[in-house]
Amino acid sequence: MGNESTVLIVDDEPDLADLYAAWLRDEYDVRTAYGGEEATAELESGIDVALIDRLMPRMSGDELLSHIREAEYDCRVSIVTAVEPDFDIIEMGFDEYIVKPVQRAEINEVVDALLTRSEYEDKLREFFALASKRAALRTEKCPRELENSTAYAELTTEFERLRTDLERTVDQLRPRDLDAEMRQLDRASSQFD
Repeated sequence: MGNESTVLIVDDEPDLADLYAAWLRDEYDVRTAYGGEEATAELESGIDVALIDRLMPRMSGDELLSHIREAEYDCRVSIVTAVEPDFDIIEMGFDEYIVKPVQRAEINEVVDALLTRSEYEDKLREFFALASKRAALRTEKCPRELENSTAYAELTTEFERLRTDLERTVDQLRPRDLDAEMRQLDRASSQFD
């Protein structure tokens, strides 16, 4: 993924936020915020993944998460907290939930998984757009017209390349990631009901 991905760490305990930042700094552009209000300013600059503590004074992690979703920031969120999950998490719009204490490997794995999911989602969106264009052309054009079209040939090549990419990305996703992807799809489809 490289340094182009930006991770925001939000925790009211500066030592902990700085520790997570140190763990991730080699691979990502890392920003820290020591509270919810400070985090809202950082979000404006474009964040790919946010790791948010749940219990913070003034603006809780739950409130910050609601703000992120309401403002429709394109960012994956993991709650990183000492609070054991309870039924209230069902309605929350996070992508991962990690209970402290966490190890370096777990933080790295979660960030990597969330970025892989984002990449998968982007590719899937593009794949469906290409599939739709291809289907529309197949409905309207005769086989000979399709055969003679360079643009259609390029569309088909890109469609097949994306299909292969998606299959490769699915292989990289762990079962937990696939479950999360299915939840995302359920959330997205329920908006159309």
